[in-house]
Amino acid sequence: MQASFDITNPQLAERGENRILWAAMEMPVLGSIRTRFEASKPLLGLRVGGCLHITTETANLARTLKAGGAEVALCASNPLSTQDDVAAALVQHDGIPVFARRGEDPDTYYAHIRAVLDTHPQITLDDGADLVSTLHRERPQQIDEITGGTEETTTGVIRLRAMARDGALGYPIVAVNDAMTKHLFDNRYGTGQSTLDGIIRATNILLAGKHFVVCGYGWCGRGIAMRAKGHGARVIVTEVQPLRALEAVMDGFQVMPLSEAAAIADFIVTATGDKHVVDKAHFEAMKDGCVLANSGHFNVEINIEALASLSRDKSRPRAHVEEYRLADGRRIRLLAEGRLVNLAAAEGHPAAVMDMSFANQALTVEHLWRQEEKLPPRVYPVPTHIDDLVASLKLETMGIGIDSLTEEQKAYLASWREGT
Repeated sequence: MQASFDITNPQLAERGENRILWAAMEMPVLGSIRTRFEASKPLLGLRVGGCLHITTETANLARTLKAGGAEVALCASNPLSTQDDVAAALVQHDGIPVFARRGEDPDTYYAHIRAVLDTHPQITLDDGADLVSTLHRERPQQIDEITGGTEETTTGVIRLRAMARDGALGYPIVAVNDAMTKHLFDNRYGTGQSTLDGIIRATNILLAGKHFVVCGYGWCGRGIAMRAKGHGARVIVTEVQPLRALEAVMDGFQVMPLSEAAAIADFIVTATGDKHVVDKAHFEAMKDGCVLANSGHFNVEINIEALASLSRDKSRPRAHVEEYRLADGRRIRLLAEGRLVNLAAAEGHPAAVMDMSFANQALTVEHLWRQEEKLPPRVYPVPTHIDDLVASLKLETMGIGIDSLTEEQKAYLASWREGT
């Protein structure tokens, strides 16, 4: 693999190294996998191409894969999520080709994806499916080179399942996002904490007593709502799915249409994976000073073009805040350009939850590489034994023991003959 790279500043490497090692202390499950990989080299001869958020946690995943014998190349899965010091450390300390610069424009973003594809990966790691979709759109001749791939986030899984339905998906993808040890913890506790972290860092506005609207009550929305409630906010949930809306009500949250919530909201946060969730009619109803943030993967959930069309000017009062002044004088504050607020305005998920997510990634890469024959091209779940192993390892590293079924109990659960 050609050891080229494109990063912002190689001189940031030492700072990045310190932060990567700090995160590693909170990632003991991945650490245990790395120790085994170093000894057995199960990924020897494998080329991995990853389009992921270039963070301290991702760095520890990359080091684990390399310890297993893989050659790894990385690019960013979001223009504002790259931690430039981490990118520098991976290049300078590990010789891993990284193509990522914080704040890169769309042309550079896709040029970096193509640079990773130039390494001819045999397994892809994606977060949002931009690597996979670019490969299928621009490099179909490389599809036969690929054994399989993984997908880290809900938005990417949605896109990949759409590709599979259309018969467009050319190789198998494992939906790491859907592992129980991923979405129950990363999506809920990780997104919950990191989203609030990003909002507070960006605004320094007190949440207690404020009307805090969460659009979408999937696992990410649940986490955001829970953490906002913990800060004393008056949480309102908006939904389009009846079951999720009912669950939000039963969890103690107020539920109403966004058209009603927009008029009283102090904060509106999107976490749906869909387009134009917050739209022109909602901007027209918002009160002065309303703060908008997005925690979904792409910057399409808030209709920024519609907001700009209603505005007479725009200013930047704080580092991650764009203040749009509407024709009638009202101000609407957009955080992190509508991109992932937890990564653009903060540092992303805590390492302890990414430990499980990236343990799934590492073990799934090993699983795919060990397949004797290439799987048919569709979206697969993470094998149950991997999910269970990650949970068991996490408990073990936390010093927590659990009970085991006796042989009598196993026999009872496997039988239909005993009753009252």
